[in-house]
Amino acid sequence: MIRSMTGFGSAKGTAAGLPISIEIRSVNNRYLDIGVKLPRGFLFAEDRVKNVIQNRVARGKLDVYISIDSAGSEQTHIRVNETLAASYREAIFEIGSRFDLPLNLSALDLARFPDVMTPEKEETDQDRFAEELESLLEAALTDFNSMRGREGERLKQDLLSKVNGIEKLVDRIEERAPETLKGYRERLENRMREVLSEPGIAQERILAEAAIFADRVATDEELVRLKSHISQFRLMMEQGSPIGRKLDFLIQEFNREANTTGSKCQDSEIAYLVVDLKSEIEKIREQVQNLE
Repeated sequence: MIRSMTGFGSAKGTAAGLPISIEIRSVNNRYLDIGVKLPRGFLFAEDRVKNVIQNRVARGKLDVYISIDSAGSEQTHIRVNETLAASYREAIFEIGSRFDLPLNLSALDLARFPDVMTPEKEETDQDRFAEELESLLEAALTDFNSMRGREGERLKQDLLSKVNGIEKLVDRIEERAPETLKGYRERLENRMREVLSEPGIAQERILAEAAIFADRVATDEELVRLKSHISQFRLMMEQGSPIGRKLDFLIQEFNREANTTGSKCQDSEIAYLVVDLKSEIEKIREQVQNLE
């Protein structure tokens, strides 16, 4: 499957009893660049998150947002500072005894003193958390890649349509080239006869020089290579991602052959066709930048 580099995916669930929300967003990038946003207390899972993503994504700039709601977790409990509570109680009884005051001390009264009761979170089981987070991340990546696949399929159809147009332009240049080459060769021979009409220059020499120069402006090889590149392009599109960087290199070869054809052509009609050809190649080059 062909995949776009841009996409979005999400998943919600729990890991080690903690509610978690994951969002993945990506844009185009030459290489794979992963940024992970985790709460400070869970940074231990960052490397594992990146490793999972690297197995599912080849290219693009990804931002991964992992929200963890630990406020209402079952892991939160109240710690009672018994030593401090006993000290408060003793101090209160001492005050009551010294100043002859009545004592109506209840547990609730004692609990209201500072630091007698404090909320506390147990240590997160890091291995369990990372394992369950990985499972949730896989679900988010499946959603993410599904969206990229749909976008990639649209890009694939558009690219194949454009390469079909390029092939038609190459066919038209190929049809026109022999006629222009024949006429150019005849004009060159006549011109050379006029310029080199001095006695002593052999007729065979004139014809040979004309043939050599005419061959230099022939575009047969470039057109054959362009057709080969077109076939390779179609084959790569069927192979699926990751192919973005390979296609980018192949399009450079398209451009090279088109430029050489344009520099060789001695015909205005072919020159116009080459301009159209280069325009279509540029459109493909821009679209290829979106592929993984």
